[in-house]
Amino acid sequence: MAERKYRVAIGFAALALAWSCTALAQDPAAIERGRAKFEHSCAPCHAAGIGDDGRALLPGTDALRIKYRGALPALLEERTDLTVDSIRLFVRRGTWSMPPFRPTEVTEDEIRDIAAYLADAASGGGRSR
Repeated sequence: MAERKYRVAIGFAALALAWSCTALAQDPAAIERGRAKFEHSCAPCHAAGIGDDGRALLPGTDALRIKYRGALPALLEERTDLTVDSIRLFVRRGTWSMPPFRPTEVTEDEIRDIAAYLADAASGGGRSR
């Protein structure tokens, strides 16, 4: 009985998460703010393009290519698994060669906007760059 309640609770949590991500992804203003903040704070390392070192990819994109070995897209704008919480974790803590960002550099609202932009971009919503 307890296991069934646990599964039901997990199911509702998953639905709530999916709904909240969809709600974020449908707000054109949040998507545009997220795109602008992504371009400013994330794209210098995580966009498509050639790095300053001449490598085929920018350093963040290349690091993710090496890390995931094709299991997940290296470009953040192609990822469908990025939630507000996962983005917040990496933005606040940093990882490997990525530095952490303080709330004065990337606010909580901006993290939500970036998540909305990435969800829109990954879904081919047409509003991404």
